[in-house]
Amino acid sequence: MTILSRNDPCWCGSGKKYKKCHEALDHMVESYRLKGLLVPERAMIKTKAQIDGIRESGLRNVEVLDRVAEKICIGMPTIEIDRIVYETTKALGGIPAPLNYEGYPKSVCTSVNDQVCHGIPDEDAILEDGDIVNVDCSTIFNGYFSDSSRMFMLGDVDPAWRKLVEVTHDAVLKGAQAVKPWGTLADVARTVSGIARANGYSVVREIGGHGVGIEFHEDPWIGYTEPEDEGMLLVPGMVFTVEPMINLGGPEIFEDEDNGWTIYTEDGSPSAQWEVTVAVTEDGHEILAW
Repeated sequence: MTILSRNDPCWCGSGKKYKKCHEALDHMVESYRLKGLLVPERAMIKTKAQIDGIRESGLRNVEVLDRVAEKICIGMPTIEIDRIVYETTKALGGIPAPLNYEGYPKSVCTSVNDQVCHGIPDEDAILEDGDIVNVDCSTIFNGYFSDSSRMFMLGDVDPAWRKLVEVTHDAVLKGAQAVKPWGTLADVARTVSGIARANGYSVVREIGGHGVGIEFHEDPWIGYTEPEDEGMLLVPGMVFTVEPMINLGGPEIFEDEDNGWTIYTEDGSPSAQWEVTVAVTEDGHEILAW
């Protein structure tokens, strides 16, 4: 980490002197590091201008998901959801972040029933009565990234599956509420895993949340199982996703060998996921996309 004098330009690029910008925050972070906590790198701390940009991206991401909510129905092929996402995102001046990301072929992920995540929209994948569907949407707007997902329940959904979706929603909401400055990522994980465990569910271990905003996926990686330590310190300016994947059955998963993307539950049980983009603020948190 570069050592700055008080009158040097701040490392964040604001143009302000260090003493008028991030000096006090850096001293606070260092005090926690000296206590033995894992602290974020400066690159993980967003400026006000950057958070403003992520918020604008998030507003469009939410509008895209709202459009999906208006149209999604029984009998719809998941490729139609991809078309809605692509066309709505472009109409709003954005770019679908998943499209061509590391070779991903579509503009959105549509994960149905036992698909944990990264379900690829397809003309032959027809939504049926009783399905639960995760639509994971990510938007680039003016160079800023946002990321959120919603669950949709179609028709006569099994009550046990419906409860899974509702409990997962509650876990994400309460997980986001656990985001507070000078807390830790363990606070979020304990909240999420406690709710899942109390309802007899399991949390996927291998896949979690991530930093977001300047890039699609940034540090830190965020797990939601019962933590072994306190994890990373939460510092004002951090922006990341809260997106646990909660299974009705066991936590074991496997990847589709044919497409190299879609993740399934090992035991065929349904999985649910909601996702929000959240910023750590001076006095709590702000949800930037849901």
